[in-house]
Amino acid sequence: MSCLRRSILAATLGTLAVIAVGAVSASAQAWPTRSVKFILTLGPGSGTDIGGRLLADRLAKKWGQPVVIENRPGGDGIVAINAFVSAKDDHILLLSPTSSFIAHPWTHENRPYKPEDLAPIARVSNTVIGITVPAELPVKSVAELVALAKAKPGELNWAGITGALDFNFSGWLKVGNIDMKKVPYRNPVEAANDLASNRIQVYESAVAIAQPQLQAGKIKLLAVVNTNRAPIYPDIPTIAEAGQSGLTIDGLVGLFGPPTMPMAQRERIAADIKEVMEGDPIIRDRLNATAQLFAPGGPEEFAKSIESQRALIAKNAKDLGIEEKK
Repeated sequence: MSCLRRSILAATLGTLAVIAVGAVSASAQAWPTRSVKFILTLGPGSGTDIGGRLLADRLAKKWGQPVVIENRPGGDGIVAINAFVSAKDDHILLLSPTSSFIAHPWTHENRPYKPEDLAPIARVSNTVIGITVPAELPVKSVAELVALAKAKPGELNWAGITGALDFNFSGWLKVGNIDMKKVPYRNPVEAANDLASNRIQVYESAVAIAQPQLQAGKIKLLAVVNTNRAPIYPDIPTIAEAGQSGLTIDGLVGLFGPPTMPMAQRERIAADIKEVMEGDPIIRDRLNATAQLFAPGGPEEFAKSIESQRALIAKNAKDLGIEEKK
């Protein structure tokens, strides 16, 4: 091939590449062209639901298209995830805590989706997760709780809710040689009620779930397991500050799209989410009031956070002697 022909070919390919990038960018800017649906792994009234509805309302105004919330709780998040994956539609997105699916490879066989089916778009918030105990339990700190559990092996009960938090707590107990009995629950609100009645003695959950009992003085919050302290409970230490860093896990909540969604489009949606959240103090105030931290972030940042949590849960699985399921 002559130098001239090679030059012409290179120039043509370069032009086509520019056109392709421009087309993707234009497509990202044009989205959405119709109504958008957020499928949630949790039910109405949850922190994710409250934040999602606030976000949907603001985004609908910005995008000029309706943004609809569809709650699909159940099946440890799989019901909602399956509905999202099956849709194969870039106008149907998944809004979910990472804890709804991060432990699935070790807890569910024959999963109807693959991790790569969930393309991170944007981190929205960080749910405050706490270690709570009944008010009448004679402990005032995590250290005292551990000491009591070791002094009375097998006598304390803890509430287990299927998911990453449950998995992480089990791993922590194993590594610390702490003997507590697991009481399984499907309904997290029922677990909080039983905690207040001292039917169970330890509960790790979104603080929002236990807030009514906390505000009524029926339970005590010993620590938050998030990386940083919660502004709504500034005097409560993190679990790392309490000397148990192995329990540290953030309650990340974010938006996911199909794997076919271009990065430019994901970045544009993330930018819109950050803009409407930062531009409306009501969202920040409502999140704080329901024990959620204001934490918008882009797709790459969100993806890295998810991978860090996967590594943590993989370590828990190794500690528990649980192999990844097919």
